[in-house]
Amino acid sequence: MAGGAAMARSAKIVERGGKGSGGKAEAGLGREALLSAYHDMLLIRRFEEKAGQLYGMGLIGGFCHLYIGQEAVVVGVQMALSAGDQVITSYRDHGHMLATGMDPRGVMAELTGRRDGYSHGKGGSMHMFSREKNFFGGHGIVGAQVSLGTGLAFANRYRGNDRVAVTYFGEGASSQGQVYESFNLAALMKLPVLFVIENNKYGMGTSVERSSASHDLSKNGAPWGIPGAQVDGMDVTAVHAAAKTAIAHCRAGEGPYLLEMKTYRYRGHSMSDPAKYRSREEVQKMRSERDCIDHARQQLADLGVEESELKAIDDAVKKQIQEAADFAQASPEPDPAELWTDVLAEA
Repeated sequence: MAGGAAMARSAKIVERGGKGSGGKAEAGLGREALLSAYHDMLLIRRFEEKAGQLYGMGLIGGFCHLYIGQEAVVVGVQMALSAGDQVITSYRDHGHMLATGMDPRGVMAELTGRRDGYSHGKGGSMHMFSREKNFFGGHGIVGAQVSLGTGLAFANRYRGNDRVAVTYFGEGASSQGQVYESFNLAALMKLPVLFVIENNKYGMGTSVERSSASHDLSKNGAPWGIPGAQVDGMDVTAVHAAAKTAIAHCRAGEGPYLLEMKTYRYRGHSMSDPAKYRSREEVQKMRSERDCIDHARQQLADLGVEESELKAIDDAVKKQIQEAADFAQASPEPDPAELWTDVLAEA
């Protein structure tokens, strides 16, 4: 029975619309919602591990930025969104794609540059989109997505709907001028945009302590009256609770909100980064003491979830990711004519 429930969850990332659940766990997640969050974080973790493996085999080329360690951020926020809400992020984007419900097979096929990928093999790791899932892309230009995400919120206000645009960016991008220009416009027009800073402590190889005079990035929107909060980004229940509050604020017409997620990436900035700017002991300490998946697993155990059910979820996720890898490698190369599709040309 536990195995059947796990297989049902593994069919795809669970799509949510701000639904509630039965009894309460820490920060308001019930048993089923926490099981779903655990599955989704595990799916992202296993996907990224497989992507790293395929990169090492030479099957993925170009840039590849893994999300391992940060899974609680996007899963917790996504759980608080409603149908129609939009998501836009940076180049560390695979986890966001999966959290919005994009098919792991299509994402992996794009990573390997195949015809069945979301961008037909032309976008690779950093440039995938899905209008169906309201995912408006990973973006390779640092911080560019902040202005675009603000534009999505402007479109929502212009159209008079109640959608919220979630705009993710890292602490390395948080001091850019275009970010503050976006804050100003969002506050001036009371746009329904949630700004999420994924502070994983290192912008490429530079620690946030060395790059930012502000050590509380949640206050960066204060000059424009944008409320903000620091959140434990390694705890999916804390992320969900903060996101729920912030999204309700945006949806009610109160303007933008800023969340600083204090998180951590276990791998280098990209697959080509040996990460010599930090010690192995630092990374191991975070893995052993603060891992978001281990934390959720312990919460579930406290709620009475049997180890066998968690094992069944893990087995089902591993199978799904292997199927995605097999699908990607079996997918054909793009037709050369694909070079000329989706290109805007002057008449």
